[in-house]
Amino acid sequence: MRPQFTSPDAHSSSPALSSSSSSSSFSSSSDRRINALVRHLDSSAMDPNNNSSISASPTSAHANSVFAHVVRAPEDPILGVTVAYNKDPSPAKLNLGVGAYRTEEGKPLVLNVVRKAEQLLVNDRSRVKEYLPIVGLADFNKLSAKLILGADSPPIQENRITTVQCLSGTGSLRVGGEFLAKHYHERTIYIPQPTWGNHTKVFTLAGLSVKSYRYYDPATRGLDFQGLLEDLRSAPAGAIVLLHACAHNPTGVDPTLEQWEQIRQLVRSRGLLPFFDSAYQGFASGSLDADAESVRRFAADGGECLIAQSYAKNMGLYGERVGALSIVCKTADVASKVESQVKLVIRPMYSNPPIHGASIVATILKDRDLFNEWTIELKAMADRIISMRHQLFESLRAKGTPGDWSHIIKQIGMFTFTGLNSEQVAFMTKEYHIYMTSDGRISMAGLSSRTVPHLTEAIHAAVTRVA
Repeated sequence: MRPQFTSPDAHSSSPALSSSSSSSSFSSSSDRRINALVRHLDSSAMDPNNNSSISASPTSAHANSVFAHVVRAPEDPILGVTVAYNKDPSPAKLNLGVGAYRTEEGKPLVLNVVRKAEQLLVNDRSRVKEYLPIVGLADFNKLSAKLILGADSPPIQENRITTVQCLSGTGSLRVGGEFLAKHYHERTIYIPQPTWGNHTKVFTLAGLSVKSYRYYDPATRGLDFQGLLEDLRSAPAGAIVLLHACAHNPTGVDPTLEQWEQIRQLVRSRGLLPFFDSAYQGFASGSLDADAESVRRFAADGGECLIAQSYAKNMGLYGERVGALSIVCKTADVASKVESQVKLVIRPMYSNPPIHGASIVATILKDRDLFNEWTIELKAMADRIISMRHQLFESLRAKGTPGDWSHIIKQIGMFTFTGLNSEQVAFMTKEYHIYMTSDGRISMAGLSSRTVPHLTEAIHAAVTRVA
């Protein structure tokens, strides 16, 4: 599109140009110059031999990019598994790296109750697409707090909890981390070793210093409980401690209720601040209440804590990015002040959260029939994963695979920490087209009765042929 030029006389009030003859003369002269310039530009653009036209800008396609120095980043160690899987043309390939539920047929699942809730939302003509408040959907926040803490929880009854809608569990952790970096006196957070691969990055970028405490014992493929207690006992007073509420990722190893009570007492006696990551409520055991017991013990003792919730797994809302951050405080007044500051963290980060996923969750949680239907579907998912654990254990035992594989049925939740080393994992990928993270973590939700024999063969070969 050519630039539109306007004759100077159209805007001038100078007496020298006020007469009609002067104006006419100026206008005519100006028009001729403009027309000549336009013809020159047109002819230059049409002439392929003309090299004297406008030179290329420094950022044109033929010049060196200002980003040429940028180094290609490695694939995410978890999401990169799926990238490699998608490139593999083998019909026998199996993806056990994905942290998402799959049906017995290996397909993604949308819960029936989610489809019903969405249909109700679509049919409600009064619904609009206006911005949510910074803290998100009010019903969603209240119902999320009740789901994780229980309706009769003291913090809820005494109104000393603030809950804000965030972008799934990851966003909840990040918002909580940034709030603590700005407003908490101790900026060190202790995370279990090992833990979800994104935890270190999330908290580091939030402004916290990340250290670890012992958690998993490779020798027993279980909990290193004494190591855990020793490390938390030596942590500085006031340090933040990240705790997996249930179904520890990646190990699937959880403390017993008795061990949780010892952890609670130690945390409170040392003045540590617990930050729970609850990504699998109801998805681990099939019971929403049982999977929230660890959090509820801490919330009921009068102390303070933070809780990050995700609805990705237990409602299958992976792509909706639905989560919540709750901060339990000593008083209602403190909770109100905390919320005001959390809003200042969220506003420049993403302004306010999306409405659709939170509306699905709220619709299900506040309707008795839909809630009951959800708990049935949720237990069915958990039960299938438990069944896959037993099938794999029995298959390995029947095969005579060397080693004790009982940890597969002792661990809980979506993932199993197999104990396979990185060389064995690479062997299974190369020879059997089975994809998992290099630490030997497999997603039990990615298995089916049809694929258990294939995985058994691969594990047996890896254990017997690769050191």
